[in-house]
Amino acid sequence: MPPVAAALVFVAGLIDIVSAVTPGWRSRLDLIRQILPGSISRQAAAFTVVVGLLLLLLARGLRRRKRRAWHGVVTLLMASVVLHVIKGLDYEEAAASAVLVGGLLLARGQFQAKGDPSTRWRALRVGTTLAAASVTIGMLLLQVGGGRLLGPHPLSVQFAHVVDGLVGIHGPLRFSSERLSDLVTRTLLSMGLLTISAVVYLVLRPPRPRPKLSDDDIAGMRALLACHGDADSLGYFALRADKTVVWSATRKACVPYRVVSGVMLASGDPLGDNEAWPGAIREFLRIAAEHAWIPAVIGCSETGGKAWERAGLSVLEFGDEAVIDVAAFTLDGRDMRNVRQAVGRVERAGYTCRALRMRDLPAEERARLRAQAEAWRGTETERGFSMALGRIGAPADGDCVVLMAFDRGGDDSAGGEGGCEPRLRALLHFVPWGRQGLSLDLMVRDRTADNGLNDFLIVSAVRAAAGLGVERLSLNFAFFRAALERGQRLGAGPVTRCFRSLLVFLSRWFQIDSLYRFNAKFRPAWSPRYICFPANRNLPRIALAMLEAEAFLNWPRLGARPTAHRLRRLVRPASACSRR
Repeated sequence: MPPVAAALVFVAGLIDIVSAVTPGWRSRLDLIRQILPGSISRQAAAFTVVVGLLLLLLARGLRRRKRRAWHGVVTLLMASVVLHVIKGLDYEEAAASAVLVGGLLLARGQFQAKGDPSTRWRALRVGTTLAAASVTIGMLLLQVGGGRLLGPHPLSVQFAHVVDGLVGIHGPLRFSSERLSDLVTRTLLSMGLLTISAVVYLVLRPPRPRPKLSDDDIAGMRALLACHGDADSLGYFALRADKTVVWSATRKACVPYRVVSGVMLASGDPLGDNEAWPGAIREFLRIAAEHAWIPAVIGCSETGGKAWERAGLSVLEFGDEAVIDVAAFTLDGRDMRNVRQAVGRVERAGYTCRALRMRDLPAEERARLRAQAEAWRGTETERGFSMALGRIGAPADGDCVVLMAFDRGGDDSAGGEGGCEPRLRALLHFVPWGRQGLSLDLMVRDRTADNGLNDFLIVSAVRAAAGLGVERLSLNFAFFRAALERGQRLGAGPVTRCFRSLLVFLSRWFQIDSLYRFNAKFRPAWSPRYICFPANRNLPRIALAMLEAEAFLNWPRLGARPTAHRLRRLVRPASACSRR
């Protein structure tokens, strides 16, 4: 019902606008003028345009089952019934609006979703949208009455007339028809007042910022990670500052999430005791239903996928995580020749590596490390959500590990040592994976450094693992690894080959094939990861939300934070799912 109702309301809004700007039946107009003054009829036509515009804007909220949108639409449709009668005895439009009101009243139980959290920045967005819509409708009004404009009327003069009309000033254009002149003047003034009123209301009402992690949430999540952090390599990424969390009744488990374009997006497995997962999952789904958000999970393990499947979601494998067993890793053998050669080349060039826990670095060095990583990232879009921490060097992240590659400090171009202090040329940042594991978060380097430096750092991490008490390393995530691998095998079918070709083509933007190959050369164990969703029809919207969360898809945003502020927040310079 909600999608159908939203479509009908959208059509009703269009009908209101078209009905108001087109001439009415002369016989009906003569009859209504015997009852009401002509000015009231013309003002009703202007109000009908405004009602139609508001119906267009509220149709999306109605589709998402928002209770406030339902209240607004019912009120506007009831007003539309009266306005259609007053402006020209338009019984047909009035009857259609009345029938639609009746249908919405009968289906009121399906519109119970709460409104989304919002901030005062919404005032700027709504004001800009209404102003643009007002100007567009004003220009359309002038085009409809173009044959009744007196004198020259280029587009620049028409635009000036519309803008003046929004603030109550009669513009430079003159009309041969008094009715059209009054309609344009009253409509523009009504829409201008609507825009100003909406902006003032949104600015003055108490702000409701989007929820973030509180100190109690962070303390509780760290306690769960201390007890159950070995279960999921992505657990520590739940501490990102842009996530919020829903807890089970016992607070023994929680689900971190973020709402993106109407999708309630969780990543990884729920934190905590898996016996308490069902309580946190039920609360997560309850909140999603309460706000008409689409619940979705990306990157959960097989254990997590089974828990979400029992809760009613569908599960689909969409990639694999590369995990290195430190004890079994070796550079020997033909399969490791490329890695062995890259590491040897970097070592012969004089590079050295340091591996330290963040708590062992002085605060000044952590600050320099953060500044250097930001400089290497440059102006690239900040990316990360499911597999990025979004910061480096924070005091609370003392268990994180950083590997730093230094050159020999001389002037390489001259071929001498030069006696200069070694320079930092690349770094890897790992977050804890329980007590005996690390999960790759950040991989950045100086673009002028030698090739193979990332290979050198990963091998150095394996070599340093024993001293850090680490037994396993989680590397990059490979999207659709199985499809890429099967597609290049002998005897692969045409569908598999075509899908692989598509993935290779998309790798130009999303590093799908290149990341798979980078991971594969270390001969890791592959751990499958899954996406959970309510229904197949939700997958396109979830995919867009995931791309937006990972910052592969960036919509223009009004009221965004200043660039200087954004640059202070370090997020790794590649796909959050790739961690590269």
